[in-house]
Amino acid sequence: MTYRVAFVCLGNICRSPMAEAVFRDKVRAEGLEDRIEISSSGTGDWHIGKPPHEGTRQLLDRHGISYDGMRASQLRRQDGEEYDLLVAMDSSNERNIRSVIGPNAPAEVIRFLSLVPELGLEDVPDPYYTGNFEEVYEMVNVGCERLVRRIAERIGEG
Repeated sequence: MTYRVAFVCLGNICRSPMAEAVFRDKVRAEGLEDRIEISSSGTGDWHIGKPPHEGTRQLLDRHGISYDGMRASQLRRQDGEEYDLLVAMDSSNERNIRSVIGPNAPAEVIRFLSLVPELGLEDVPDPYYTGNFEEVYEMVNVGCERLVRRIAERIGEG
């Protein structure tokens, strides 16, 4: 069984592709790449087909994390059926995910920072507006470490 997880933000060029790349790196390091399928999408359609934002690419390059082949895509209704877990980067994304996939979709929907409750924040700030990619990376790095452990336990690998 493959566990499918997707990270979702607004435009799919900053936060969610960063989380996808960081999570993929951590999943690979744990040897779980054959058990966990990872992707990302946005709730908006402005950037479909574009690579991650330059700030995201530069940050991932500095940390030695690959983003090869990543292109922005938009969340689809069927993602609620096809994924086990949809991870919203902020509360607005969470509302939009629930609206798009509908109330009966089997996918679990969580807010990313529920994985890092000690921060006392609900939303991962959008570096598209703040310019603070490193701050977002620190949040994403910790949250992704915890998410790998959580999913590994669910699939019997933890």
